Amino acid sequence: MNDDAPSAANTRTPEIEFWFDFGSNYSYLSVMRIEALAAARGVRIRWRPFLLGPVFRQLGFDNSPFVLQKEKGAYVWKDMERQCRKYGIALTRPTTFPRAALLAMRVALLGAQREWMGAYCRKIMQLNFADDRDIGSADVVSEALDALGLPAQRIIADAQSDANKLHLREQTATAAAKGIFGAPTFFVADEMFWGNDRLDDALEYCDSIATRG
Repeated sequence: MNDDAPSAANTRTPEIEFWFDFGSNYSYLSVMRIEALAAARGVRIRWRPFLLGPVFRQLGFDNSPFVLQKEKGAYVWKDMERQCRKYGIALTRPTTFPRAALLAMRVALLGAQREWMGAYCRKIMQLNFADDRDIGSADVVSEALDALGLPAQRIIADAQSDANKLHLREQTATAAAKGIFGAPTFFVADEMFWGNDRLDDALEYCDSIATRG
């Protein structure tokens, strides 16, 4: 479900691009749901981790709007409580928000075309938004990889390569160039859908494209 380069045999399979950041609370809701929802519809996910911080700075914000605007921030955490109850997802408000997760994001970029991508993303999000762990820590990222039976030391070394670091910067620049201003954001063909509450709409649009095709 996370093949980045579909073969000729599966080019007709509908795809959804999923742009997310591990520090994003609404990305948490989508990460925990998207793989099962996409599988049920026969939709392939193209995982697109990117850094939301540089995008915010380009838009003139030096922090998340949920931090900069007190009233919005208060609303958002009440909304998160409601949404997590709705979806049956655990929630502990992180003591640090938004939490830096550069290494975790680099690992996600490395794993975007690998079979463990969905499980890894759910594990990192759970550590951040349910367990209140420091997902910016190499120890915590190693713990997440170990829990999935993956070679943590090798994966982290590969994630910290100059080529992978550059790739994440380039992917973040691509996000900005595509007009992304928040996370999660979904693309189906050229249609953009912003926010966890638009995930179902994006998947329905995949269905409509498949029907037309």
